[in-house]
Amino acid sequence: MDALTTELRWIEAPLEICFSLESAEPDRFKLEFNRLAESDDDPLSQWLKIARARGETKESDPVVLALLIDLHRKIDELSLKITGQEKERLTLEHTVRLDGLNYTHFKLAAAAFETGERYYGRIKMPVFPIRDIGFFFKAHSDEVGEIAVMHERDQKAWDSYVASRERVMIRQQKGIG
Repeated sequence: MDALTTELRWIEAPLEICFSLESAEPDRFKLEFNRLAESDDDPLSQWLKIARARGETKESDPVVLALLIDLHRKIDELSLKITGQEKERLTLEHTVRLDGLNYTHFKLAAAAFETGERYYGRIKMPVFPIRDIGFFFKAHSDEVGEIAVMHERDQKAWDSYVASRERVMIRQQKGIG
């Protein structure tokens, strides 16, 4: 185990990562990475941004509004599945369970990286709304990756998820459960 692996504080998280070497298809990975970031720029999101800018939502409960919009998106996803038009995602070479993560790094449950190589990865994040997060990372060892490029919105979701997992871990250690 290298020094970096022992220095970092790892937080358990029930996630899987799909990834491939960045050099395998760099243009296609960049395209998907950008598409994942734009997934909030659907017509519904555009309408909501305009409505908020006009002040049309100030009388609305923000939680109920967020839930209704997510429900609308799920209905749209179901419609796409029924008609065979699911969102297209690249097939990535590896899928491995994560053994730990923190704000800047993650560790695989099984060695699968080539040290020093750059990769494109995707993780389905259990945040609201649930979504795929794409990012580029560098392998520090055969099982530790450091996030190199992630969209700002996704970075906030990642940091929030890490913080919530950290709180769960602390409660478990205190026996609060």
